[in-house]
Amino acid sequence: MSTTTSATPATSGTVLDSGEDFKAIDTIRRGVRFSPELKEGIGLTLVLAVLASLGQVVVPIAVQQTLDRGLNAPGGPDTSFTLAAALVAAAAIVLTSVASYLMTARLFTASERGLATLRTKAFRHVHDLPLLTQNTERRGALVSRVTSDVDQVSQFLVFGGLLFVVSVGQVLVATVVMVVYSWQLALVVWLCFAPLFLSLRYFQRKLSAAYATVRRQVGLMLSAVSEPVVGAAVVKSYAVESRTQARIDEAVAAHQSASTRAQGFTAFSFSLGGVSAGLANAGVLIVGIWLGFGDDISAGTVLAFAYIVTLFVGPVQMGTQILTDAQNAIAGWRRVIGILETPADLVDPGPEGRVLPRGPVDIRLAGVGFAYPGGPPVLRDIDLEIAAGRRVAVVGETGSGKSTIAKLLTRLMDPSEGAVLLDGIDVRDIAQASLRRSVVLVPQEGFLFDDTIAANVRYGLLDATDDQIRASADELGLGDWLAGLPAGLETMVGQRGESLSAGERQLVALLRAHLADPDLLVLDEATSAVDPALEMRIGRALERLMSGRTSVTIAHRLSTAESADEVVVVDHGRVVQRGPHAVLVGEAGSVYAGLHASWVAQSS
Repeated sequence: MSTTTSATPATSGTVLDSGEDFKAIDTIRRGVRFSPELKEGIGLTLVLAVLASLGQVVVPIAVQQTLDRGLNAPGGPDTSFTLAAALVAAAAIVLTSVASYLMTARLFTASERGLATLRTKAFRHVHDLPLLTQNTERRGALVSRVTSDVDQVSQFLVFGGLLFVVSVGQVLVATVVMVVYSWQLALVVWLCFAPLFLSLRYFQRKLSAAYATVRRQVGLMLSAVSEPVVGAAVVKSYAVESRTQARIDEAVAAHQSASTRAQGFTAFSFSLGGVSAGLANAGVLIVGIWLGFGDDISAGTVLAFAYIVTLFVGPVQMGTQILTDAQNAIAGWRRVIGILETPADLVDPGPEGRVLPRGPVDIRLAGVGFAYPGGPPVLRDIDLEIAAGRRVAVVGETGSGKSTIAKLLTRLMDPSEGAVLLDGIDVRDIAQASLRRSVVLVPQEGFLFDDTIAANVRYGLLDATDDQIRASADELGLGDWLAGLPAGLETMVGQRGESLSAGERQLVALLRAHLADPDLLVLDEATSAVDPALEMRIGRALERLMSGRTSVTIAHRLSTAESADEVVVVDHGRVVQRGPHAVLVGEAGSVYAGLHASWVAQSS
């Protein structure tokens, strides 16, 4: 078995933001690796794009041929040639339309499938991230990475990507046709657009940095808006609406400033494209007429060339706009990739993992130490054994490390030193499915989802029937409470369970834990905001819930420690005492005796 630790968990700043450093092509390459659907069938899609692009030059070529060889034929108008040219042009337009439709459908399908995969992977990986990463990354910013950032990528790939492929194809085809018709006029067009093309690299860097700031500000703005919505009761209770609004206004203003700066670069590059287009059109007319006077070019060729220039100018301007929009999408893509490439330090051994046998679990903490990244040790040299079936209360001052022990036992975090063993097996070697089946944590505030009581309780056993839930409630002595609710099991709990009292939310959490039927129950006690009658009900439910199981309770009220089989006292990250309450309380001058005396004084 392993008795050494994995690396200290990564914090959000190490990888989540590092994606902004790699280049656009690297972003696309990494993004495609996470969403392989994006490149499926890309060869045929590009062939269709080429066909769609070739069709764009059919009309000007037909006009030139009809004018020079049909209407202005040496022997007079050639009606049959003119009709043939019109039929060929019509057929080409139909073929172009079909190719364009098929290309669009394939791009839409591949893009949406790839982005659905990206969104799903990002959302799942958020749950695999270290708890420390989730706690240090602002919730709104984290949510924005799997919502609005992916939406930006979606809009670009579905619309911008489609237009970019077509635009590039049209520019290449138009260039070839222009060179065939008149290399002199083709050179004029490219010289007019040279400043734009040469400056694209500069604008790409500026836009990349600007839109990376925009995407960050979106996350910060969502955080600023979402926090007071969740904490509305606190905002109203302390009458801090003005301060809260000021924070939101500041976040909105910062986002506006970042967006305005980014759009400024966009507007300038687009304006430069407009100037280049005007110069190209004027240059073609001037040079074309000059060449026409020298009989170096026909009238039909000049007319066709003028039309082809529009096929060149339009895609170039569109491509310039798309490139600027792409920076916003790529900035969002980097942020999503940043999540996906943040290592999940709590690695599930999967099928190769050990399986815990059913029944009460014995616990051993062997030389366990823990420190948060960049911080001092929270736990030091913890050696602790708890026999199967025992009820143990862990007590200590705030910040002593007792709640960290609960997180290590349930493997929400791994120790920095030593090992946590359940039934003699290192928790890092236990398959996650087995660990979650055998070990259940009931936190101080059991989170409830905006659904019915039945739906929330079923998180303990997904396929539980209503009868099983009622039977479980009866076993905990909660049947009458459940029956007294307005809609029984179908009672809606509201967002975060706010339609229920704090005590009722804890009853739902206990019922959920009982339905899960764990072998090790870890409880972070929370009864301080509960009325005495409900506290007694919770106490009776806890007694029944802990029966026949190993239980470790992080005790904040020492009445819980009094009823435990054994008390473990933690002080400054070390276990300083352990034993029955009656023995420890009699040790004059001990840490536990001081804690108990303080608790009695506050309770009286």
